[in-house]
Amino acid sequence: MASNDSFTVADYLLTRLQQLGLRKVFQVPGDYVSHFMSALEDFDGIDAVGEINEMAAAYAADGYARYAGIGAVSLQYSVGTFSGLNAIAGAYVERNPVVLISASPTAQNRELIWSQDVLFHHSTGDLEVGRKVFEPVTVASLILDDSSSAPALIDEALVKAISERRPIYLEAWQNVWGEPSPRPQGELQALPARCDEDSLKAAIDASLLRLDGARAPLIMLGIEIARYGLQEQAMRLIEASGLPFTTTLEAKTVVDESHPQFIGTYAGTASRPWTQAFMQDVDCILALGVIFTDDYLQLLNQDFSRIILVNSQLARTGLQYYPHVPLAHYLQRLLGVMGLDSDYPLRNHAPEPVRPPLLQQGLADDALGYELFLEILDGFARQQNLWSGSSLILGESSALYAASNINGLPRDSFVADAIWGSLGHETGCALGVAMASGRRPIVVAGDGGFMMICQSLSTLVRNRVNALVFVMSNEVYAIEQAFVDISAFKPGGQFAPFDILPGWDYLALAKGFGAEGFKVSTRSGLEQLLPQLLALKDRPALIQVVIPQRDLAPQIKRLAQPDGEQFVARHSHDND
Repeated sequence: MASNDSFTVADYLLTRLQQLGLRKVFQVPGDYVSHFMSALEDFDGIDAVGEINEMAAAYAADGYARYAGIGAVSLQYSVGTFSGLNAIAGAYVERNPVVLISASPTAQNRELIWSQDVLFHHSTGDLEVGRKVFEPVTVASLILDDSSSAPALIDEALVKAISERRPIYLEAWQNVWGEPSPRPQGELQALPARCDEDSLKAAIDASLLRLDGARAPLIMLGIEIARYGLQEQAMRLIEASGLPFTTTLEAKTVVDESHPQFIGTYAGTASRPWTQAFMQDVDCILALGVIFTDDYLQLLNQDFSRIILVNSQLARTGLQYYPHVPLAHYLQRLLGVMGLDSDYPLRNHAPEPVRPPLLQQGLADDALGYELFLEILDGFARQQNLWSGSSLILGESSALYAASNINGLPRDSFVADAIWGSLGHETGCALGVAMASGRRPIVVAGDGGFMMICQSLSTLVRNRVNALVFVMSNEVYAIEQAFVDISAFKPGGQFAPFDILPGWDYLALAKGFGAEGFKVSTRSGLEQLLPQLLALKDRPALIQVVIPQRDLAPQIKRLAQPDGEQFVARHSHDND
């Protein structure tokens, strides 16, 4: 850490981040941000982690924040930050506090810009462009132009990040990061959410009335339960109420799925048939921390008025809205009501336990497909107790929806970019997931997603992360094709030219990046390979899982049916 005489604005930010639990800053270097990078290099307690792709660095910070509660990435002015914009937008949508750190021309350079109309490198000519671009996808987008005001502005922005669980953008004039600063006083705390007691009481009363009057009520948990650290309270509510519960896809494993009241992850028509059938009978849904996307339009169109929804943005019971009812306050108050009354009438709604299906027997040379691959992987992971110390990471792909059908996973063992749905996130965020949690990343990507961010494999090698990166290799954008013309998956069908991907030599790619490379296409091949992969230490493996081009995951087939038409608009240019 810097001495008293050399404590700078960069040291101030780093000290605050350290107080908030941050131990890693992901970065791609740039001359403008050199003062910050130098301070980071000398700072005790936070390590710089180099990436070679700006978007991947931001994805890594997003993955880190999912387990550590906050993430940070340092990128070059404009050319770097704009590449990271996609990941920051995803963090904004998925309630994930990531701090994007950058710098821009110095005060002296700005004099030249203003007096001589010089266009400095990486500049558009608008010196406010970074703030403007990031303003819609952050809760604070600031340019620090004065070292005397910087500490207060940094504190204000960080408080917003941890209070609203969303990213912030901090750009300083190049000289400002290196200028002297006082040391932080005290520690930062999230702002208490404004709570209107009358509104809260009305929401609770209306919720209880609806739940009491329902024949088959159910609790649905969303990702905000994890983001706001409410897992324990949610589980106490589930057990106090006796109600069956589900999670949305992005919130899968927000609590332990082995609980007997869990009915499986609900992902619309992509859900397990047993889960779908159970949901058909539900007449009241208590949705806590849920962010409804267009994957759930069918549910909303059918049951909007029967849904009680409380998240960080709103509270409603059916069509009645209640202002200033924070999720944490609502959950605690509801828990108090249900927990105090041992004869509470909702206790008799628990479902029969849902057990993971047994591994299907088959022939050794059975071709792998989405379902068979995940079935074998999950079965092996359970035999070896891998899920307790690993994270299954999936991006926007057919595999994501197929994996939603896996049941019984332990808490915090599943990571998905299921709301924002950005290709490549799964491989990019694996580094951050590993560094924040110590868990082994088990990534399942499609060709398209992996091709977008394959350089991250090099960074996993550099940092000796023993990630397993499985690429479901059919060389097409399968989801896209399913909605362009699903008949392409039938014998004799033709794929649209724009949905066909180039063929890659994955084994050569793995060797080039310094990773272990493998290729499998059959049941026996995968079964024999998995124990070898488990033995790998301090080195990632890239596994090409060759699947038939016309292997259409049943979950995607159901989503592509007429009653899944709402899915089409969202999944243009999606991964296979």
